[in-house]
Amino acid sequence: MKTRLPTIAIGLVATLACGASVLAQQPAQVPSQSPAPAPSPAAPPASTPSPAQSTPLPTTTAPGPGPGTNQAPTPPAPDKALPPSTPVPPTAGRVPLVANPGDPSDVDEVTLPAKPAAILSGTAKWDQAVPNLKDAIAKIEAALAGAGVKATGKPISVFTRTDDDGFQYEVMVPVEAAPNPRPAGLPDDLRFGSTPSGKALRFTHKGPYEGIDQTYETVTAYLDAKGILVQDAFVEEYLTALNSPSDEALEVNIYALPK
Repeated sequence: MKTRLPTIAIGLVATLACGASVLAQQPAQVPSQSPAPAPSPAAPPASTPSPAQSTPLPTTTAPGPGPGTNQAPTPPAPDKALPPSTPVPPTAGRVPLVANPGDPSDVDEVTLPAKPAAILSGTAKWDQAVPNLKDAIAKIEAALAGAGVKATGKPISVFTRTDDDGFQYEVMVPVEAAPNPRPAGLPDDLRFGSTPSGKALRFTHKGPYEGIDQTYETVTAYLDAKGILVQDAFVEEYLTALNSPSDEALEVNIYALPK
């Protein structure tokens, strides 16, 4: 059977094309070329305000104009950070499958414990890998929080099948214990099971997800050199939040399970 490695490098290269952010352009203001000012300047039409006038942004660094003669000063608004578009899962205090950290320059032989986990299955195209995995993790996190089920481990993706176009996956979040009976309100497609277990080879990737194909090339070279046959299902464990394909701070453990 084919392993994940010959196809993931092809697919993950496609994520390079969509990792860049699209920059919004603001139209430049063109100064008036009339040589003489109008006798009485007219106010701009109400139907076509400038972007700054229609959506003024508050500032906490530079004061605005002072109050009028009969106008009471307006108290400054308290500083308030804007929330992210997608909440970042609170995984800082959770432990990975293997407690001791991996070395990006080396390969570790480890034993993965079987841990209870909440699981969502799905499929995705390679160029949508990060958005799909990120959304699946967020869906599990929200469901567990709403049901009062305690999450204890880092999010995991198990790639169960791959080809040139896309992949099938199981996203897992380890929990303290699988609830019994099942809490009401959980999504129908969320189930409870256990994380992959047994002997494994751990490779560590640090840097953008769009460059993870280089780490998988290292995995391929190592397995070929050692003549090691592995299972088709590769495991990725996200030690830091899976935010975007270009996140420089991303850290991922990649586990290959020998046959």
